Amino acid sequence: MGKQVNLYSFPSVDTLATALRSYIISCQEAGLERHGVFKVGVSGGSLPKTLAQALLAPAKDESDEVKWESWEIFFADERAVPLNHEDSNYALLKKELLDKLPKGTPQPTVHTIDESVLDDTQELADRYEQTLVRSFASRDSVKLPIFDLLLLGCGPDGHTCSLFPGHELLRETEAWVSPIEDSPKPPPRRITLTLPVVTHAVRVAFVATGSGKKEIMKDIFEEGKGLPCALVNEATGERCSWFVDNAAVEGVSYPKRPFSL
Repeated sequence: MGKQVNLYSFPSVDTLATALRSYIISCQEAGLERHGVFKVGVSGGSLPKTLAQALLAPAKDESDEVKWESWEIFFADERAVPLNHEDSNYALLKKELLDKLPKGTPQPTVHTIDESVLDDTQELADRYEQTLVRSFASRDSVKLPIFDLLLLGCGPDGHTCSLFPGHELLRETEAWVSPIEDSPKPPPRRITLTLPVVTHAVRVAFVATGSGKKEIMKDIFEEGKGLPCALVNEATGERCSWFVDNAAVEGVSYPKRPFSL
């Protein structure tokens, strides 16, 4: 058994956001050192708002700079809807974060789904997988893409990306991106990174806030129960860090640790 998952708990979302920024920038610098670019996957839900709070704050000094021009942003999952639709994870990230970048800020590269094939989720997934292949495997074939960082949320049922408890997609081992037609949470038609892709990231960070998460956090950290978030924890160990507020882990016995890089 490798080292355990890091559970960082904060008194408020403000203090969480400050630490999350430091963590993301450290992952950014490691990515730039590794291959001159920062490849990051993000999910939707409440995450983009917290990301905005973390990343739109002014830099304290040179070591605290978000180097947007070096970012390649992918979506850990996406809904089979137009990019301007309110259910689109891209639209959410655009509204909460990308549109709020200060004027003159160099823009990140953002990899969106191909809107021309929304009617065919398998084709939608295949084309997004090809986007990953072009970015991660342009020079040689690789078994799995290795993201510098995945920024994920945790649903009240323990799902992450569009990987849901008990769903057959959790057993997918070949595809990098898979379609889902029967998401228990609307909208039902989506695409998602598969579990092996998620667990092969250099770093994985979950963000979970609010008292509504405390029961599922107990299940994830104390019972496991085969929940998607717990499966990620088990496969990634110390490469995985959870950024939570105190309300989300009230009553959770798993040891919290003070945040440090």
